[in-house]
Amino acid sequence: MLHNYDFRLASSETIEHILGKRIEAIRLTRNITQSQLAREAGVSRSTVTRLAQQNKGISLDSFIRILKALHLESNLETLLPDSVLSPLDELEKNTRPARKRARPTKKNQKKWTWSDKSKTP
Repeated sequence: MLHNYDFRLASSETIEHILGKRIEAIRLTRNITQSQLAREAGVSRSTVTRLAQQNKGISLDSFIRILKALHLESNLETLLPDSVLSPLDELEKNTRPARKRARPTKKNQKKWTWSDKSKTP
C-alpha cells in the first residue's frame, strides 16, 4: 500500500519510487494515457514512463510539469509550506492571551484630585 508509508524512514530513491507510483495511479484512475499526459505536461512519453519505474529518476522540472498537467499543483504548497510561522506557532499565537505590560506599583501615592477642589475658599 503506497498511502501509508513513513517517509522519515525511507531512502530518497524509495520516496521517488513511491511518488512515481502514486502519480501513475492517479493517471490511470483518470483514464489518461502516458502519451496524453506527456503532451499535456510538455515532456516526452519516456519521461512519464521513467516516473513510474523504480530507480529511473526524472528532473524536478518534469515532475512539476506532470503535477500541473494532472491539476495537482496545489499539493506543491503542502510539500514545502511557508517557513515564516510553523502551524504550531500559528496555533500558539491564536491561543495566547493578549500581552500586558508590567507596571511597578508606587508606594505612598496620594489620591489624585482636581487642583481647584483641593483649595478651600
